[in-house]
Amino acid sequence: MLLDVKNLNTYYGDSHVLQDMSLTIAEGEIVALLGRNGMGKTTTMKSIIGLVKPKSGRVIYQGKDFTGREPYQVAKAGIGYVPEERRIFPNLSVLDNLKMGIKAGRAGKVQSKNRWDLDRIYEHFPVLKERSAQKGGTLSGGEQQMLAICRTLMGNPELLLVDEPTEGLSPILVKEVRDMLDDINKAGVPILLVEHNLKVAMSLASRVYLMGKAHLGFSGTVEELDANPEIRAKYLEV
Repeated sequence: MLLDVKNLNTYYGDSHVLQDMSLTIAEGEIVALLGRNGMGKTTTMKSIIGLVKPKSGRVIYQGKDFTGREPYQVAKAGIGYVPEERRIFPNLSVLDNLKMGIKAGRAGKVQSKNRWDLDRIYEHFPVLKERSAQKGGTLSGGEQQMLAICRTLMGNPELLLVDEPTEGLSPILVKEVRDMLDDINKAGVPILLVEHNLKVAMSLASRVYLMGKAHLGFSGTVEELDANPEIRAKYLEV
């Protein structure tokens, strides 16, 4: 198992925002983490990468315990994180934004066929090559999302955590981002995906976790969720 999250408990002050949360990701998978707003999906991701420190539970990555480690340590080990806010550098060029994602020593730890560099980014996503001299802040919303994801790929992650990549995008751009994630996964990168668009999530993922308030409510295959309207209504419908 590439990632094994076991019974995480995370607090914000006195608020118990993650209660015994568990999930797994295997090599090659896209796994979707779904639920209504405020259920703890982003906190789950932040607990994995060390932006918040769980009080108990374990984060096992490639067989090693990474619970509570600093974010830079988790990133150097090969977990990439694309936050919901994108956080590109608006006054830097697309090229400089991409270079900011390079992590020293990571490329040598990844098989050459799975290695991401500028040439490979530009091959897969030529619009970024066309925009390479353009400031990040002048890109469209979809292009900024593409840039945020590709900047993380430049660090050669062996696992990608992506938080709400289609939020606020038009239907055409939603499809572009969806297809981009599919291409990245087919190129060898497993993905943990938080996504409000159920159609996008179900079209990409092989397995799904649904969160109730601060806890895991359901886990199963996409087919099992698709066949269970009561579960979808309980955890996803407003």
